[in-house]
Amino acid sequence: MSSLRASLLRAAVLLFLVASSGGHGDADADGGGEEMSLYKKLSGVIIPGFASTQLRAWSVLDCPYSPFDFNPLDAVWVDTTKLFSAVNCWLKCMLLDPYTQGDHPECKSRPDTGLSAITELDPGYITGPLSSVWKEWLKWCVEFGIEPNAIIAAPYDWRLAPSMLEKRDLYFHKLKLTFETALKLRGGPSFVFVHSMGNNVFRYFLEWLKLEISPKDYIQWLDEHILAYFAVGAPLLGATESVKASLSGVTFGLPINEGTARLMYNSYGSSMWLYPFSQYCRADNIQWNWKHYFEGKESDRHRYHCEETQSDWGWPNWPTDLINIEVPRYPAMGAYPTMPMPQMAQNMTLPMEYENPVLLSFSPKDVSDGTLFKAIEEFEPESQRLLYQLENYYKNDPVLNPLTPWERPPLKNIFCIYGIDSKTEVGYYFAPSGKPYPDNWLITDVLYEFEGTLLSRSGIPVSGNVSETSGDGTVPYNSLSWCKKWLGPKVNITRAPQAEHDGSDVQVKLNVDHHADHDILPNMERSPRVKYITYYEDSESHPESRTAVWELDKGHHRNIVRSQVLMRELWLQMWHEFHPDAKSKFVTKATRGPLRDVDCYWDYGKARCAWPEHCEYRYAFGDVHLGQSCRLKKSSADLLLQYLD
Repeated sequence: MSSLRASLLRAAVLLFLVASSGGHGDADADGGGEEMSLYKKLSGVIIPGFASTQLRAWSVLDCPYSPFDFNPLDAVWVDTTKLFSAVNCWLKCMLLDPYTQGDHPECKSRPDTGLSAITELDPGYITGPLSSVWKEWLKWCVEFGIEPNAIIAAPYDWRLAPSMLEKRDLYFHKLKLTFETALKLRGGPSFVFVHSMGNNVFRYFLEWLKLEISPKDYIQWLDEHILAYFAVGAPLLGATESVKASLSGVTFGLPINEGTARLMYNSYGSSMWLYPFSQYCRADNIQWNWKHYFEGKESDRHRYHCEETQSDWGWPNWPTDLINIEVPRYPAMGAYPTMPMPQMAQNMTLPMEYENPVLLSFSPKDVSDGTLFKAIEEFEPESQRLLYQLENYYKNDPVLNPLTPWERPPLKNIFCIYGIDSKTEVGYYFAPSGKPYPDNWLITDVLYEFEGTLLSRSGIPVSGNVSETSGDGTVPYNSLSWCKKWLGPKVNITRAPQAEHDGSDVQVKLNVDHHADHDILPNMERSPRVKYITYYEDSESHPESRTAVWELDKGHHRNIVRSQVLMRELWLQMWHEFHPDAKSKFVTKATRGPLRDVDCYWDYGKARCAWPEHCEYRYAFGDVHLGQSCRLKKSSADLLLQYLD
């Protein structure tokens, strides 16, 4: 009997403790609930970059001599297992007709849907982390309590030319519905997170929208549906590597040779969407009807013209000559042989001896208007295809010529974010290889920009326009920094360390003069061992809009969307946008401390957790090292309050 009473007593005590802890938990939830309620209207739309959306098969394809076949919904981009074992089958599912943009007769692929389409391209224990794109950003959203329906992916078939995205997939209609659905579901406008070529897609969407919405409702629609646009690694004046991919091939780390990569890349209408172009050349768009375009009744819609500043010599808007090509000068012939194209192509497959080769140099203007491909068409079997795509999918595009400079979009809040100070390719030297297409060109030298200098792979001196810094390893600095022209005449500049800091190394300059025709550079000190973020902010030029540019030291183009520093800064700015107690136009840069448990770590020098004012040692079952036992003293919601000043 006494044992029964003891058992009942223990049960009563246990129930009391559970109830008590549950009461405190509810109180904490209520306290944090006020902060978390700010997220109820938050929504974000993610538009990925080139080759950053999974493609899945929509065919049944038998692959001979391979244990793997392609069946509907099988992963195509990118399934490394099938790529290794059945590369010819895989290519059939990846290639498009360069003229019609139609699928291969034996296999077609379509973009996957949902967030899983952009998080990991090849999920797996080993391949998953190597192909991760937006997965880290989604982790941040989950850790801070964002609802599953608040983040929406907008994947697309990155192989298609801009007009074909709409013609085949109605992509821009669907993107418009995505924003409208998010507004109805969440009750507020969305953040737009865009990476790399996705910025070109988003630009095209904004121009397409002008044809779908009456002019008087256009700005209202943007204000109601888009709160802020985060342009990450935007190639606003193009990227040099896109031309290399067209002439010699870029494998993107895949186990294929460069010739195969070139064959695949040149079949895509989107291949030219990243071509460099002149900042001085523009097109006057003429309003017209989509129906006429698809019925083949199109006329000249873009009057292309260049300012007098664009000269035929020098480097008016690129660090140096973009493309330098040696072409044969045969004995008793001019610079360009006049033999028929089939005979020339046949001769190009054999080792050639020629005298006094002619070196031709081309600027971004020459690439974007087709001069390059016209000049080498007698030596390049692919020229006619490339000129066809350039003419039909870009110069005569139904909405705009995408190979023209982008003015600031009429959005309230724009944040242009990119990495700097990485070694970035800005030009190439090509020569005939003596091999058949697609291996008929050989890169003989590569030109780079790096931390204020121009270099070459061969070591020869390089002449050109030297910037104070360099690009992000893929896109040159002048292309990334074009968005600085969107800033007003007075700019506030702040430079702060990327790592968590106490504010001692933060430098601020207010009301710095900015001229749109010149780059704005901070005259600030820099420690050689510290990576910084430099913020350029303007909230005064237009009363109801803000523009900011963030430059991240050593931020690499392909990895920047996985950067923990960028995730932190994006999150703080989003928090600032939504919080009613935010006092300043931009989030403060005064300090940066840990926001999550994983940001706390063990300081072995001081034998304690780093950031003792925010982190404490608190062991939990399963911790395998001291750093894992360092955890936040307060909740993330409480820590975020310090950034509202």
